Amino acid sequence: MTKEPLKLVIPKGSLEQATIDLFKRAGWNISISPRNYFPSVDDDEIIMARLRAQEISRYVEAGTFDAGLTGKDWILENGSDVKVIDDLVYSKVSQNPARWVLAVDGESRYNAPEDLAGKRIATELVKFTQRYFAERNIPVEVEFSWGSTEAKVKEGVVDAIVDVTETGSTLRANGLRIIHHLLTTNTQFIANRKAYEDPFKREKIEQIHMLLQAALEARKMVMLKMNCPKESLDTVVSLLPSLDAPTVAGLYKSDWFAVESVVSEEVVRSIIPKLLRAGARGIIEYSLNKVL
Repeated sequence: MTKEPLKLVIPKGSLEQATIDLFKRAGWNISISPRNYFPSVDDDEIIMARLRAQEISRYVEAGTFDAGLTGKDWILENGSDVKVIDDLVYSKVSQNPARWVLAVDGESRYNAPEDLAGKRIATELVKFTQRYFAERNIPVEVEFSWGSTEAKVKEGVVDAIVDVTETGSTLRANGLRIIHHLLTTNTQFIANRKAYEDPFKREKIEQIHMLLQAALEARKMVMLKMNCPKESLDTVVSLLPSLDAPTVAGLYKSDWFAVESVVSEEVVRSIIPKLLRAGARGIIEYSLNKVL
């Protein structure tokens, strides 16, 4: 019996290229045509589509797609009943997590959400913001913003905005001041609950999840390879942090050894000088695609 391919949807827009790059590291090559919502992928068991992140959770919940990648914020905004497989933190734009914040004019008298009782707030995250203030018994008017959200405060159109930011620099540049943090968001891998009950689709979803996470883990690691003389071996090995233990092999007809180890990229710059001083030579560093 022919198995039905997994229908997978990825986000268009700011995360699109980062998503394609992540899948490539995980082992899937995705080709995008600007005139086509359906990318091609080198896997006959996957049919892929791309949509705005804001819409994806609704269509996964409805079963139009079996699985997809979208923001936690849009899952909450849509109130979607989907299975969250895992968080996938892979944006290259910033090392800071994306946050939805409440911001006001830098010179206003507002300092807390309670100060905005009876006021007007503009945001793209309307339903979530309405619930957030209602749960705190703060009566506000929340309206959808089609864009230029920051400018609406300065122009007096609204009293505050709820907007997404990573560093807050854009808000500050527009003369706004953050007074409250509502939500920290990130990309999540989600699945339709019925599709996840199908053995084939569940296995495919778990395969994708495992390899995406392996690719994400590899982005933080590098492989170091080097040679060292016998008298330096213990010192060199002691300097190498590794997942388990360094691999050590004797060089042919020599009292030198080849040593290799997977290490965190952030420590490489500090340990290479130490390795050289300890006697290591021919040090090579190279990136990894997946770490399992």
